[in-house]
Amino acid sequence: MEWTDDGIVLGVRRHGETSAIVELLTRARGRHLGLVRGGASSRLRPLLQPGNSVRAVWRARLDEHLGTYAIEGLRLRAAGLLASSHGVYGVTHLASLARLLPERDPHEEIFAQLEHALDDFDDIGGAAVHIIHFELAMLAELGFGLALENCAVTGETTDLIYVSPKSGGAVSRSAGEPWRDRLLRLPPFLRHGEAASELTDQDLQDGFRLTGLFLLRHVLEPRGQGHSDARSGFLNALTRQQARAIASP
Repeated sequence: MEWTDDGIVLGVRRHGETSAIVELLTRARGRHLGLVRGGASSRLRPLLQPGNSVRAVWRARLDEHLGTYAIEGLRLRAAGLLASSHGVYGVTHLASLARLLPERDPHEEIFAQLEHALDDFDDIGGAAVHIIHFELAMLAELGFGLALENCAVTGETTDLIYVSPKSGGAVSRSAGEPWRDRLLRLPPFLRHGEAASELTDQDLQDGFRLTGLFLLRHVLEPRGQGHSDARSGFLNALTRQQARAIASP
């Protein structure tokens, strides 16, 4: 059996003296592993770094076998991503989220969103927005999407500023006011149909709080997992950056 597909490197582990087992999120075949002969060599190591986009040819005698990859580089982002702490933590966290997907199950929209996020990761604020959107997309892909288009109480589609921590539904300002202390804040950049506004530090904190709660409750804890250390590392890097921005004249 043989197929060719584009993929994003999620992780690599050494296999034997010179080979490596590479985990890709492929466009059409989902999360897929394969053996790269010589993958531990100095020639291939820079190619097989998390965050890089590659073209992979997979071959195996039977579909259920691990198979082998022949890989060529398409977009080698890893050097840039690994040059900053937020890049290291961010790409590691995104890879850990992608590993929640069933193996060999296609998720083309998730692939496209991950590729888009990694292409725009230089600025920590922009990277944070991409991670929050990716966490929301993963919730939806795994069957726990949040209903942020209209108010869960009144059906209104405007002035949605809260989210119910129980249902995951948006709540309008008027309907949520009596319970505002019990509701999550819906940051403007996640509100459907609302004009873009200046991003604030509080918006990012609210976004991570929102996605973090539902990921933990519906996806991670049922699997006996918690949030990745990389997510915490990214949030710490974001907090430090925000503190420096406040302290600077």
